[in-house]
Amino acid sequence: MKEKKMLTITKLDGSVETVEEVISFEFSDTLKRYVVYTKNETDANGNITVYVTEMITDADGINKFVGVESEEEWSKIKDVLRELAK
Repeated sequence: MKEKKMLTITKLDGSVETVEEVISFEFSDTLKRYVVYTKNETDANGNITVYVTEMITDADGINKFVGVESEEEWSKIKDVLRELAK
């Protein structure tokens, strides 16, 4: 069984949360890195909720989650998620 990779997220309000990484990937054309993670929450249908964010590394080597801004980015990310779901 694959060992779970846990990530620690510090929110804007300073609170800290530990989440499970599902997958991370980088687009070769933009060199932007993304991480898909879960808090192991389920929706009304019993599906596990996942979150997606862009991850950047600052000058101090600290990884920061910055969200996804454009519809073009979302479209490419959805393509990756569809492939993973197959």
